[in-house]
Amino acid sequence: MTIRVMLVDDQVLLRTGFRMVLAAQPDMEVVAEAGDGVEALQVLRSCEVDVVLMDVRMPKLDGVETTRRICSEPEPPKVLILTTFDLDEYAFSGLKAGASGFMLKDVPPAELLAAIRSVHSGDAVVAPSTTRRLLDRFAPMLPSTGKEPRLTELERLTDREREVMVLVAQGLSNGEIAARLVLSEATVKTHVGRILTKLGLRDRVQVVVLAYETGLVRAGGGHR
Repeated sequence: MTIRVMLVDDQVLLRTGFRMVLAAQPDMEVVAEAGDGVEALQVLRSCEVDVVLMDVRMPKLDGVETTRRICSEPEPPKVLILTTFDLDEYAFSGLKAGASGFMLKDVPPAELLAAIRSVHSGDAVVAPSTTRRLLDRFAPMLPSTGKEPRLTELERLTDREREVMVLVAQGLSNGEIAARLVLSEATVKTHVGRILTKLGLRDRVQVVVLAYETGLVRAGGGHR
């Protein structure tokens, strides 16, 4: 199966570089490009795309709002945020908007390709520990969503599921959680799946987001 990729970035040279890397892969094809968010939304109305590589800082409509609009559509493509990290303190907002992960713009080609394949298969492409580091650094600076804390959502979880959620948000892998809780890795995977289903979350990245938004886990690694 060929993965249909869309490049959204206002830098033509950068899009050209990504296109060349992707074109050399037998399982990938760049089917669309856009120089800003407005153009991206227009193109997506008439083009089938599996994965969108999304820049954050663009004219007309930035990557965060573009991601939010894309992910609000039924059966949207997966979105992978591209950021400079040190400069883009709002990149995490893209995860809150529905993106499946983020990567640095200067990521080695092999990692970019692996990330696209992971996103396409339904996985989050960012290790939870990396996501947590970004949260620890930038969460206090992020604009408020204007919503009340979603603590009531956590009431749907069993005590064990809440315990697993805390460890996911703290950056532990399924194997590490299994060792910590003296469970099989398959059992942990089942718990994670139930957490996603009960809370209506797409992947582990969104688990981390919700854990911070509700205060279940705090910047610095503490928890309630």
